[in-house]
Amino acid sequence: MSVTDTDVLLDVQQLQASFLTAGGCVNAIDGVTFTVRRGETLGLVGESGSGKTITCLSLLRLLPKASAAITGGRILFEGEDLLQKSDAEMRAVRGGKISMILQDSLTSLNPAFTVGAQVAEAISLHQGIRGAKLREQVVHALRRVRIPDPETHLDDYPHALSGGMRQRVAGAIALACNPSLLIADEPTTALDVTVQAQYLQLLKDVQRESAMSMLFVTHDLGVVARMCDRVAVMYAGRIVESAPTREIFAHPRHPYTRALLDCLPAVDGPVHELTSIEGQPPDLAHLPAGCRFAPRCPLAVEACRAYPPETLVTPQHRVSCWRASELTRTPSMVTVDSVGASQ
Repeated sequence: MSVTDTDVLLDVQQLQASFLTAGGCVNAIDGVTFTVRRGETLGLVGESGSGKTITCLSLLRLLPKASAAITGGRILFEGEDLLQKSDAEMRAVRGGKISMILQDSLTSLNPAFTVGAQVAEAISLHQGIRGAKLREQVVHALRRVRIPDPETHLDDYPHALSGGMRQRVAGAIALACNPSLLIADEPTTALDVTVQAQYLQLLKDVQRESAMSMLFVTHDLGVVARMCDRVAVMYAGRIVESAPTREIFAHPRHPYTRALLDCLPAVDGPVHELTSIEGQPPDLAHLPAGCRFAPRCPLAVEACRAYPPETLVTPQHRVSCWRASELTRTPSMVTVDSVGASQ
């Protein structure tokens, strides 16, 4: 199915962001390109340090100005380039049109303010509501994320709540103004398995009700199987493969994607030995020549000394690997259904 311009909510083109370090300027993300369509969930996956969070902070222009800068590319949201907007215009976008849920709810919530005050701030700033109507909207926002008896929690401070409740409050703040795009940066990292499943279902329910788009950042491919329509795989600051979720699980074309999938157990399929990915992600200040995964890749060849161009496996499946055409999935590997069943 073809995708029209009106289907695309967010279009990120060749985005680059650099950090100034003691050893010089380091490209944390280098030529990142992807789209998020209206109403869909795009999963952004990869090991820690691959550039997922930096990509998200760049979208909202929240990189620390003293040490980091966006050095290239475009971020088109609803057809407008966010990199061309003033600071005042970006403040209207953040929390209003694009919201973000951070990894750790305890540190993302302000310990000095009550739950009610923190939810109210976002609503008051973007919608200009005051007084009794504001309180009503705060209660509605908390009820929307399934907080029981929300009126009784308005004067609670974050430390008095459980981890699951704090994460719901963080979600209430992000969703309070009905954003078109929600960026969820590993929002279930600090939650136990039962609470995690409830929170993921909550996000899916809210998305279904509002037709909101999501950029879901995670290193957990089990969460991807449950939540995402498409997946973009990041490694060392670049996207190495992107495709619909079922296509990624069934026919991964990059050795790194296949290695990530091989680390997963299948709960209802044949038993196979789990593998690990040898080595460590590269130091961004000292990147290898050519393909950045080559030093860890069992399929690396001489051609990998040059970085592979992006190629189209199908109209919706893109990959950067010299040996992409040789990779196939074997019957013993996990599927999106077997992984999703365990979540």
